[in-house]
This record gives sequence, structure tokens and C-alpha cells, in this order.
Amino acid sequence: MSLAGRAGAMAALAVLGACATKGQVDRLIVDLTSLRVETARRDSARAAALAQIISHNQRIMDSLAAGRQALRLVESRLGADVTEIQRQLLQVQELTGQSQARLSQLKAQLDARAEQVEAAGPRPGPGADTTRGAGGVPAPPTVSADQMYQSARSMQLRGSMGTARQAYRDFLRAYPGHALAPNATLYIGDTFAGESPDSAAYYYEQVVSQSPRSAQAPTALYKFALLEERRGKTAEARRHYERLLREYPRADEADLARDRLANLRP
Repeated sequence: MSLAGRAGAMAALAVLGACATKGQVDRLIVDLTSLRVETARRDSARAAALAQIISHNQRIMDSLAAGRQALRLVESRLGADVTEIQRQLLQVQELTGQSQARLSQLKAQLDARAEQVEAAGPRPGPGADTTRGAGGVPAPPTVSADQMYQSARSMQLRGSMGTARQAYRDFLRAYPGHALAPNATLYIGDTFAGESPDSAAYYYEQVVSQSPRSAQAPTALYKFALLEERRGKTAEARRHYERLLREYPRADEADLARDRLANLRP
């Protein structure tokens, strides 16, 4: 109870003492005592609640401090990792530059050697024609068909699409009737698929029209249809899928074409 409250209570007792009985005064004293006890209990409860709030806030502050510390640690580690990655990238760039320079040197050496071989020409036998083979047919190239084809294929698998495309064309010029000619034509179409769909479609059609009995014909027709489907030409794609099923029903691509047709939108 506050000082003012106590003074008020004493004044009330003094007033009541003059006009109240002793029993009434005793009851008043008991009531005031109970009030003081209840007030003290409530003050104690409020103090306990305040202490709990302060403790909870302190735990929150401690958690925040720990979180900031962890964040600083993570930032420090990330910074170190980024620095290491940048260092490794620089090393890779340096190695790539060295490898590219080495490849350029090798290519220059190969080109120079090819020019020397071309200038020298094949070594003829005694009395042989240096410009014609047997029967007046032009002499075949010094590189075999398999070598030219495999070289082009290797370039394509490495992602050198332009170089592979030219190598396939050189192969077709040198060996137009070779058994691998349909493969070369098909792969030329593949090299165009990502950058020039019209050119890819042209070469796929060439495989089907020029080598309809080859194993590559259904593959080219399926790729042709898939190319048209991806370009949004649904009618053309459907026509090619149906042609594949009609002309090559036993080909591996027939099942693929059947699935594509089932899911093809009108």
C-alpha cells in the first residue's frame, strides 16, 4: 500500500474511531490488512511476469546474436569458396587457352602437311597416269572413306557442328555412293537441327528420297516429323508420322511415331 493510501486509511480510522464501535474498527483493520496482502501478492505476480518477459527477451537477443555470428561465419566461408572458385576458373581459362593454342598449332601443321601431300600428289608407278586411275577414272582421295567418316563423326560428337558438317560434305563429294552416305546425309541434317530447321528438314528429306531402302530412311523420316511438330506444323508432322508407319512399319521408329501420333494435338 502506498504512503497516501496509508494516510487515508489512518484518517478514516481516526474518523471512524470517533463514531464507530470497536468491532467495526477491528473489521476495518482486518479488511485493510487483507487488501495490503492482496496488493503485495499482485505486485509480486507482476514482478515475476516482468522478470519472465525480461528473461525471454534476453534469450531472443542471445539467439539473434548467435544468428548474426553464424551468418558472418557463413559469409566468410562463402567468400573463401567464391575466391577459390574464381581461382580455379582462372586456371581452367589458362589451360583452355593453352589447349586452344596447341590445337591451333596442330591444325596448322596438319594443314601444311596436307598442302604438301596435295602438291606432291600420289606417287605413280612406272608408266602410270598421274591424273587418272584405271580406266580413266579420277584417282581416289588419299584418305580412306572410313577415316573421313569417322573424323566427321568425332567432330560432331565433340560439338563442332560446323566443322563436322563440312567434313561430312567432303566425304559425300569423295565417296557419293558409299554405304555410309545416308548416314552422312542424316548427320548433316542433325548438325542443322538446332540452328536452321529448314536446312535440317532438307537433308532429312534427302535421306528418304535418295536412300529409301537404307536403315537411316525411317530415322530421317521420324526426325523430320519431330522437327515439324516442334515447329508447330502439326499437319506436316502427322503426315510424316503416318508415312513412316505406312512405309516402314517394322522399323524401330514406328513405335515412336505411333506414340507421337496418339499424343499429337489436332
